[in-house]
Amino acid sequence: MRFHFAYGSSAFIARKMSAAPATTPAFPLAADWRDFFALTKPRVITLVIFTGLCGLLAAPGHIHPVLAFTAILCIAVGAGGSAALNQWWEADIDAGMKRTRKRPLPDGRMDRTSARDFGIALSAGAVITMGLAIGWLDAAILAISIVYYSWVYTIWLKPRTPQNIVIGGGAGAFPPMIGWIAVTGHITLMPVLLFLIIFMWTPPHFWALALFVQTDYAKVGIPMMPVVAGERSTRRQILIYAALLLPLTLVPWWLGKTGPVYGLSALVLGLIFLGLSAVVGLRTSLPEGDRMKPEKQLFGYSILYLFILFAMLVVDRFAMQGFSALGS
Repeated sequence: MRFHFAYGSSAFIARKMSAAPATTPAFPLAADWRDFFALTKPRVITLVIFTGLCGLLAAPGHIHPVLAFTAILCIAVGAGGSAALNQWWEADIDAGMKRTRKRPLPDGRMDRTSARDFGIALSAGAVITMGLAIGWLDAAILAISIVYYSWVYTIWLKPRTPQNIVIGGGAGAFPPMIGWIAVTGHITLMPVLLFLIIFMWTPPHFWALALFVQTDYAKVGIPMMPVVAGERSTRRQILIYAALLLPLTLVPWWLGKTGPVYGLSALVLGLIFLGLSAVVGLRTSLPEGDRMKPEKQLFGYSILYLFILFAMLVVDRFAMQGFSALGS
């Protein structure tokens, strides 16, 4: 089943806004703290928090530990707020998808107004706290990241175009930039490169997932790439993005912004990522009984890849400091 590029029209959005979650009972149960916590998508934002922390630790300079904690807390709370707003808007969509129908809103454990107000409160609180404690440049970038995910991606891009995750990938790429600027106070080439690395990593990461849950997206009318362009085109684009990602991750090393610890790690990790992407990208048919094992392996590795890559960025920074101290 295929959808045209303009499938997510304004009529679709109007219909979505007026629809109630399919599984919401007439009298929703009172939500407890675990439901509010689930709204923040804790498993998803773990990577957001980690990359933000790595950006902060890898940046040149020093920041007071209390301010460092505050900056990371603001990143976490802001990401949680935008996730809550995402679930508020997509409650009916989540109700129609197997992997999301047990979230608090489609499962009827919370009303939509509470989810919306919770998301707004978290988002506003994170931005204001970041501005007062760290700086208004960081606060502005955090605000942009929240609006990018909760409005640009969720409301505008996702229901309209199969390029949603490509353009919307910027939302998850801001945290290391925010962490870096919390230390330095200004934007330089290195935090921009970190942003671009996550931006380029997002399509192969997410499309690997979309390949084995595409029936869910098709059922609720979301034009994800496999649904619209087909599996073969999606696989080819996964391989293209993985091939572009590898040299991009090496740019900080080539420019002398990092040392060999990061550079060699990026090379090895990237070659593995490219190899797994090639297995997925070059598949032309699925064997009988195939469960998309290579696609699931690529998706799982892509998460581990980003964790290790950014961890090596921090290790490299401290290794370089150690070598400098020995040489002085």
